[in-house]
Amino acid sequence: MKLAERTKMIRPSGTIIVAERAKRMEHEGRRIYHLDIGEPCFDTPRHIKEAAVRALEEGFTHYTSSRGILELREAISEDLKKKRIDADPEKEILVTPGTKHAIYCACLSTLDPGDEVLVLSPTWPTHFQCIEMAGARAIEVPCREDFSLNEEELKSRVTNKTRMILFSSPNNPTGGVLSDDEIKLIVDTAEDHDLLILSDEIYDRIVYDELQPLSPMAIENGRDRTILVNGFSKTFAMTGWRLGYACACEEIIESMARIQQATTTCPVSFVQKAGIAALKGPQEPVEEMVREYDERRRFIYKKLSEIRGVRCTMPKGAFYIFPDISSLGMASLDFSIRLLEEMGVSTTPGSVFGRCGEGHVRISYSSDMETIREGVERIKEFIEGHMRGYR
Repeated sequence: MKLAERTKMIRPSGTIIVAERAKRMEHEGRRIYHLDIGEPCFDTPRHIKEAAVRALEEGFTHYTSSRGILELREAISEDLKKKRIDADPEKEILVTPGTKHAIYCACLSTLDPGDEVLVLSPTWPTHFQCIEMAGARAIEVPCREDFSLNEEELKSRVTNKTRMILFSSPNNPTGGVLSDDEIKLIVDTAEDHDLLILSDEIYDRIVYDELQPLSPMAIENGRDRTILVNGFSKTFAMTGWRLGYACACEEIIESMARIQQATTTCPVSFVQKAGIAALKGPQEPVEEMVREYDERRRFIYKKLSEIRGVRCTMPKGAFYIFPDISSLGMASLDFSIRLLEEMGVSTTPGSVFGRCGEGHVRISYSSDMETIREGVERIKEFIEGHMRGYR
């Protein structure tokens, strides 16, 4: 059977490859320590779940506006004001079934075949896939060793085909957070070359040491050229609820809304009510989650930094650490598979996050502390054993 050529662009999720092997091993009776998938181990806060149940009981189970219910768009608009962003809830906000769909709609709305997108790398694999599905080409822009912006690399890759700059801050997989000056430099570069900016801000509330990430949309000359995407999955432990949003100028949101109408019609009705409760309700559960992540972050950084042959940069946001294991002399995929099979620890190879991710491995500290403690000890044992054999 002949399938459409475009389906060949959709590669299996690299973040799932090792995780699925781990699940097969668990099915066979192995004890696996999951430091792979980026999903909070916390439950969705009770008041959010109660809002969804209440909406169901009240019969709020039918189609909504393709843009999302106005009450949720207004709540998003109010939340954006905390980041110094004024957005018209009627014209400049689109509620989507997950942030991934927002990115997909944004790329289809703004990119033509042959366009190039400068992607700060390493980054989440879906960024590459959405660009390619639109017929455009992703151009990786390597970051510096400490995961900060490399200005020279960014500017050197701008061509007459460049249409957009895409980045996430806080970053998945590195945990890096761009400084205000770095965000301003990206905006200035986009203005100089009349480029769009796609800013993935899904981890914006999971930051440490009192950091407050700056959005390019909060900068005057970045306001109308930025597409901001965000969602509820990470901040509110709502990964399975599939609720996200995009904020951009009226023209882009209108185009994205037409794509949503033609694909998913609208976000799930009662889930949108839960989204309102998430934004307007108590924020203490979020603050508690971030405190827990911070404790795990400090622990895992300290323990990994003590392992000979491993170099670490302290994460500033999200719940990932991206140690450099290049000195071990094995590809990241080989490292992750051998670590899984020999020690029962599941991680994600850095290569799935772009060419710039090779030589690293992503370790998620969103698991419980017991899993993290045992997992790190096993990583240490595996590396030390490998180093002895290597000598």
